[in-house]
Amino acid sequence: MPGPVATRSTAPTGPVSSHAVARWCARNGWPVHPLAAGHKTPVANCEPCRQQRHAPADCPCIPAGRWCHGFHAATVSDERIDAWWSAHPGWGVGVSCGPADLVVIDVDAHAAEVPDRSRLLPGIPIGQQVDLTGLATGFDTLALLAALRGRPSPAEDERTLRVRTPSGGMHIWYRNPHPEIRYRSSTGSSPKVALAWQVDVRSDNGYIVAPTTRTTAGTYTPIGTARRAADLPQWLAAELARTGHVPTSVPAEPSPSGPTPGGRARRRAPKAAGRVLEPLLAEVAACAVVAEGAGFTEKLNRAAFTAGGLLPGGHLGEQEARELLLQAAQRARPHQQRRNAEIIESALSAGAQRPFHPKGRS
Repeated sequence: MPGPVATRSTAPTGPVSSHAVARWCARNGWPVHPLAAGHKTPVANCEPCRQQRHAPADCPCIPAGRWCHGFHAATVSDERIDAWWSAHPGWGVGVSCGPADLVVIDVDAHAAEVPDRSRLLPGIPIGQQVDLTGLATGFDTLALLAALRGRPSPAEDERTLRVRTPSGGMHIWYRNPHPEIRYRSSTGSSPKVALAWQVDVRSDNGYIVAPTTRTTAGTYTPIGTARRAADLPQWLAAELARTGHVPTSVPAEPSPSGPTPGGRARRRAPKAAGRVLEPLLAEVAACAVVAEGAGFTEKLNRAAFTAGGLLPGGHLGEQEARELLLQAAQRARPHQQRRNAEIIESALSAGAQRPFHPKGRS
């Protein structure tokens, strides 16, 4: 695999050193960090880091060129890579997905009891007329999701780097073509944020095992000829937004206790308002990856109408709601700020005439 960086290259025909793999990843712009020899987990922290808990950003080890804190220490520095893997050639290679602007679809093939059809594709009801005979792994749920959207399964996408895992699963590597939109990592078993059963997502605050890395369970083996990450398909980006993988934050409301540092009085918005608005705002922001035909106006209108409904009951402050909506709209359609503001003001006003109280008020 390591060698000239090209969209497609011949698969490696013999053993490839971890050092060479790490250098190859760095040339692709993918920050790397060491994995424990024979394992898919990061190398252990140094003794002081193990003894005293602290935030990676505050740790002196990383600026000093050490590998503590896993993917937080990832680098593209040839000097640091050479130092790490020359001294420890048995270490594996991990890639920090967020700084690399990667979105990796991690398909599992574990033997497990298949859950009820209502839990296979979060947010998508699967009618009884859909025959699920034979469905057993993440390959099946990912294929089902793609079929429902009229698309081929990403597991069959020969344009992009795909890696077979020792357990029989697959890592499907994609490049985030719109880095201003961030994607959160998730597991397919999560009750809150998941793309599909037995389908994990590795992006911000996550890492992936580099191709050709060897563990005691086996080798992470590239499939086909693609050795680069193709752009994340638009339909898949929309699905990630729909399922809550595009983080949004509900701004805080003015606090009666006085201003916070910086002069602006704020308190945290009720969790119930956040649960209602987050998926709607994520859909608005995700329109950035689709130039036309994304239903942007409809989605922004729905989000603003919903926010308006939260205002009369005090679940969300008006100015905070407006700022949040404008921010999401700006990310998706920065060239039409005036139009965005008109949609928001109209829908906020209409929504305020139809107040509602979200369930699970906090």
